[in-house]
Amino acid sequence: MAFLHQQPQMCLGFDIAKDTVTVCDGTTTRTIANQRKVIRAFLKSYKHIDLVVCEPTGGHEGLLLEECLCAGIACHRADTLKVKSFIRSYGTHGKSDAIDAAMLRAYGRERWGKLTLWQAPDPDETCLRALVRRRQELIAIKIAEKNRAKAPGGRELAASFEAVINVVERQIQAIDAAMRKLIANSRTLKHRAAICTAMDSLGPIVAAKLLATLPELGTMTRRKAAALAGLAPHPNDSGQKQGYRKIRGGRPEIRSMLYMPALHAAAGRGEFATFYKRLITNGKKPMVAIAAVMRKIVVTLNARLRDAAIPQS
Repeated sequence: MAFLHQQPQMCLGFDIAKDTVTVCDGTTTRTIANQRKVIRAFLKSYKHIDLVVCEPTGGHEGLLLEECLCAGIACHRADTLKVKSFIRSYGTHGKSDAIDAAMLRAYGRERWGKLTLWQAPDPDETCLRALVRRRQELIAIKIAEKNRAKAPGGRELAASFEAVINVVERQIQAIDAAMRKLIANSRTLKHRAAICTAMDSLGPIVAAKLLATLPELGTMTRRKAAALAGLAPHPNDSGQKQGYRKIRGGRPEIRSMLYMPALHAAAGRGEFATFYKRLITNGKKPMVAIAAVMRKIVVTLNARLRDAAIPQS
């Protein structure tokens, strides 16, 4: 992960919509079209830009990120929840494109030392991420249809529910095949997936979902890996009170992915079974021990991916 090494002098905040982009440079605020040529011309109108800050907007920020990369401009795609908390800290209750652009600029100027700079993702990772996201959507549709079929009055529509479920299951199988093919044809993904599946509790689907949802694995410290996965226990202490620590934040979908592998260890199987048993022996609650196993899986994978070099072809 890359960071700035000196405070940015010229920082721009971009609030991006589908068709327009509102920009604040600290002096003026203007709105331009969200088009490649317009964005390119706008960036060239400045002699020098140290940092650009924007938010994820369902992919509409892609043109800006690509143009910043081509122009050699450092860019940070901010976490929406962090920016909202930052705005609230100013006591600002109003919302407009101009306010958001100004606050994104202020966020960049104040937090620049801790902001990771956006880097172009690997095309194969982008494709894998899209497949994993689509698979999750199909799983949600399948579960919803099964629940409707069990509801009162569902018997009359059983044929309709069954037909939809069958179609969705075929689509899921097609997505799984596409994921396997993509990983097999990508040298980097194949190497990383092999390291993940070397853990006997992780199958190929879970490995693919982990690589897509947590592509930063192998580039972080163990604490950052646990926090980004939403598995770091956060303290809740005040004075002499020592509150109950809870895991929260990060990417909660990681927890649902690793729950079954953690249960695998709780059942006494796999390389983390001894770790789970030791926690239980030391008086930890079963759910606390399961969360610790999930964290152990992420931290171990992060270390193994960090230390394993891709073999030369």
